[in-house]
Amino acid sequence: MAESKYTKYIMTTDVLPVLPPGKPKTSDQWTRLTYLDSSTIKGAFYVECLWFWKGSDAALNKAHTHDFDEVITFYGSNPEDPIDLGGEVELWLGDEKHVFTKSVLVFVPKGLSHCPLTVRRVDRPIFHFSAGPADIYLKGEG
Repeated sequence: MAESKYTKYIMTTDVLPVLPPGKPKTSDQWTRLTYLDSSTIKGAFYVECLWFWKGSDAALNKAHTHDFDEVITFYGSNPEDPIDLGGEVELWLGDEKHVFTKSVLVFVPKGLSHCPLTVRRVDRPIFHFSAGPADIYLKGEG
């Protein structure tokens, strides 16, 4: 089949683009499915999807801010109870620690310091999705 004029807008996990520096594709804790920003597809905004396979006491990010709003999500993979996260995730918003054991969507307004983020326990794979209306994912000081 010939490539269509819109193929450039379609990303599948077997064609994961080259990632920006500091964005590895996988670790022993997680696997990145997709990463999108304007360096991947011109004009696109920031989106990232991962599967978490196991927990850790190590934080994934230090506290930081963005000049854009961000959505951070974690979803459980139990088809019998999709509300159950199947693990435990800790996320700091400002000076508040939040611990999640249920599927969750967090809206982070621009300028709000957030993280560290720690996926403490994974009893069943956890799907993570984050996005923000920025052409490139940049961190400011937290």
